[in-house]
Amino acid sequence: MLKVNDINVYYGSIHAIKGVSFEVNKGEIVTLIGANGAGKSTILNTVSGLLTSRTGSISFLDKPISGVMAHRIVCRGLAQVPEGRRVFLQMTVEENLEMGAFTRKTSETDGSLENVYERFPRLKERRRQIAGTLSGGEQQMLAMGRALMSKPELLMLDEPSMGLAPLLVDQIFAIISELKETGTTILLVEQNAQMALSIADRGYVLETGKIVMSAKASELLNNDAVKKAYLGG
Repeated sequence: MLKVNDINVYYGSIHAIKGVSFEVNKGEIVTLIGANGAGKSTILNTVSGLLTSRTGSISFLDKPISGVMAHRIVCRGLAQVPEGRRVFLQMTVEENLEMGAFTRKTSETDGSLENVYERFPRLKERRRQIAGTLSGGEQQMLAMGRALMSKPELLMLDEPSMGLAPLLVDQIFAIISELKETGTTILLVEQNAQMALSIADRGYVLETGKIVMSAKASELLNNDAVKKAYLGG
């Protein structure tokens, strides 16, 4: 579904992503794990069209998306939930969700709104509330719901557990697993490697902008080097 081949991304003279290649197949949860600053978010932002790679190629559903504008990539069925949620703080919950569907015809979005409210009952309860007054967990649900409003075939999640209490982290990861079961393919960036690998099919380990290891998630969970570096083992 998604194929990333030999991308190199720079911030000025800083070589942030170094020859990274990976793929995501339909129906999978694939996770990128690594320390803070390893380049995980940069990779997602490059796939989304927010950053540009100097080399290589990115294709989605067998069509090239390198150099395609970010909103056009959303139209093609790829959505990202950004790190830090980035909801529209002055708008209501429902207005935020409607913004997620801006690439679709209004007539198509009513069912999607009901689906999001079914998945996130808390958002329905607070649909008239200003998003900036929500808790961190509720804002994360809102960011996920907003992305789902575009009806993505591939959903990219950037650090969904960041800053959340353990109970809410469990809730968010349960929702991610449910999304896979209902047919959404997921690329997950997460510092909580234990949680990410426990729900993923496959994983890639990123260190200072390079992929240093890739395997089935179950194998990475039991790998001594991964345990020592990321799982507190």
